[in-house]
Amino acid sequence: RPTPDRIATSEFADEFSSEVAELHHGDVLIAAITSCTNTSNPSVMVAAGLLAKKAVEKGLRVPRVVKTSLAPGSRVVTDYYLRSGLNRYLDQLGFFTVGYGCTTCIGNSGPLDPLVEDAITKNDLVGASVLSGNRNFEARVHQSIRANFLMSPPLVVAFALAGRVDIDMTQEPIGRGKNGQHVYLREIWPSMEEIRDVMQRSVDPAAYRRLYSDFADQNPLWNQIPSSAGLLYKWDPNSTYIQEPPFFESNGTKVGDVRGARPLAIFGDSVTTDHISPAGSIKKDSPAGRYLIEHGVKPEDFNSYGSRRGNDRVMTRGTFANVRIKNLMVPGVEGGVTLHQPDGERMSIYDAAMKYQKEKTPLVVIAGQEYGAGSSRDWAAKGTRLLGVRAVVAQSFERIHRSNLVGMGVLPLQFEEGTNARTLELDGTETFDIAGLTSLRPQQKVKLTIHRANGQAQDVPVTLRIDTPIEVEYYQNGGILPFVLRQLMSGKNSGLRTEGQDRPTESSVLSPQS
Repeated sequence: RPTPDRIATSEFADEFSSEVAELHHGDVLIAAITSCTNTSNPSVMVAAGLLAKKAVEKGLRVPRVVKTSLAPGSRVVTDYYLRSGLNRYLDQLGFFTVGYGCTTCIGNSGPLDPLVEDAITKNDLVGASVLSGNRNFEARVHQSIRANFLMSPPLVVAFALAGRVDIDMTQEPIGRGKNGQHVYLREIWPSMEEIRDVMQRSVDPAAYRRLYSDFADQNPLWNQIPSSAGLLYKWDPNSTYIQEPPFFESNGTKVGDVRGARPLAIFGDSVTTDHISPAGSIKKDSPAGRYLIEHGVKPEDFNSYGSRRGNDRVMTRGTFANVRIKNLMVPGVEGGVTLHQPDGERMSIYDAAMKYQKEKTPLVVIAGQEYGAGSSRDWAAKGTRLLGVRAVVAQSFERIHRSNLVGMGVLPLQFEEGTNARTLELDGTETFDIAGLTSLRPQQKVKLTIHRANGQAQDVPVTLRIDTPIEVEYYQNGGILPFVLRQLMSGKNSGLRTEGQDRPTESSVLSPQS
């Protein structure tokens, strides 16, 4: 890398102590004990607390540049921490309880210190996060953190103390304790006997019943939120969190061949649903950020894409907006940008999609292997559909995302073995026809015709990855939502309405969370 290994940042001196006045590749910048799964395991949570206790007693501390947090999946964790007294040691190391729910694992990390963020950007630093969460897809934990490692809660504490990930903890000390002596991980790692002793004294099964038997009464702030009752949801046109989605505004996808489609993007391998539909923070200079600012939302109140998934205006603008996504139509550039054709103007993927919609130009996305891997995020397919993408042509699909694309009326098409964007020498200036869609059968062969800018044409056989007869019906109805609505309206599912009952309206069928 052209970036030097050590970067002197004297301007950090007022903000951080001298030992962290420099940032390096591999420095730990986020350390989070989080996740709805392993924080529900008392043994590893007690181990984290015991390791923190021993570290504090040895005189270790976490470098101030490390952003630490503790987000248990249950209030019972806090209960046995208080009973055992381990909470105060975690607090001393900066692992304060920030809440009970999805945090760093889904991208709700909050901002880094502005000076740290600035140093990362200016010097192209590869900072690290360590978390006990479930997922570490690219740019998910934090948009500026490139190296993200999943580990147990006690190891999160250990790496936070070490302050870097390029360390062999079996041989190297993780820090200096009292009087400057080296402290090794083996000296503070708790034994199973110690863990069992604390669990026997502090973990009380009755706490689960006590803390969750009257859950509604224990959340007065939640109960104070004004709400309305009735069969129909009252849409607020001024809300930036929930809007009536447009999935029923038309009669669904026009089933038939696709002519003159432009590529919205050309991707390589392993594009995840986090690349397609980020869940984390919203940048103020992104299409979603500009939308929120236009609607009176200050950047500090943006919240996250995940929190605004009830607003299709935000989520559509966030589709393909991951800061690490690489569109091969714009070589050497990261982020959700593309080239509008045929003029070649560079713009955001969202802006290009809207321009194509005004021009009534259908769109395709070209991708490599494992397209749609990762979380089974429904908005990755919803956003693709709302951008006007008619088909995704990939070397292979992740199972759930392929199904979700069909459910939203988007055609998944698969190249034959050995064929991809590179072998076809695609550069984004082409247009595409897809023929053979008038009479659909599961996994039939269809013809993809590539029309190049020089006037040449090439036919490429692809496989229709609509895999079952019911998926054919979904697609022919414009997706699963219009399919279900038509079933309800026709009365075919008599168990969903009674004789004489008014037929359901669009608002009553599609909930804000759908």
